[in-house]
Amino acid sequence: MQTESALESVAFRKVQARAHHDRWIVAIGVFKLLQTAAWLLLGFGALRLLHKDVLDVAEHWILALRFNPEGHFVSLLLGKLALLDPHRLKQISAAIFGMAALDAIEGAGLVLEKTWAEFVTLILTASFLPWEMIGVFQHPTRIRAALAVINLAVVLYLLWFVKMRMRERRLRRASRKP
Repeated sequence: MQTESALESVAFRKVQARAHHDRWIVAIGVFKLLQTAAWLLLGFGALRLLHKDVLDVAEHWILALRFNPEGHFVSLLLGKLALLDPHRLKQISAAIFGMAALDAIEGAGLVLEKTWAEFVTLILTASFLPWEMIGVFQHPTRIRAALAVINLAVVLYLLWFVKMRMRERRLRRASRKP
């Protein structure tokens, strides 16, 4: 009788621990959905620039935000923006909407706690890590470093979580066999 209640107690603690871990998966999913919203705003913003003079719009914002119009950063930005034509803006918008779609799929799947979403998020997040690390080492900034650390933490957590879920499934299957 005591061993039965002890087993139930262990099982209850595992369920509680699992629920705690699932909260992190849901939190990652919510973060992905927030990223989706940001990508969508950026994509629609790029589309709004299609029939406008991009340099005029940029100069307006540079002055409104009180950046030094003769500064190095502003000159670099204006030089890059001068290369944009409507076709290139459409390509950029398509890429941005593609990122939004990926984040929406990942986020929705994680919020709904779907196993496939864990694998998709793990693979996609891990696939972008090398590019982020290259960016951190070539042009180090605190923001790039922080984003790389966050994404690395997400990858490590998802690796651990997916392994834990696979182990749980294996144990459930083994306990069902006679």
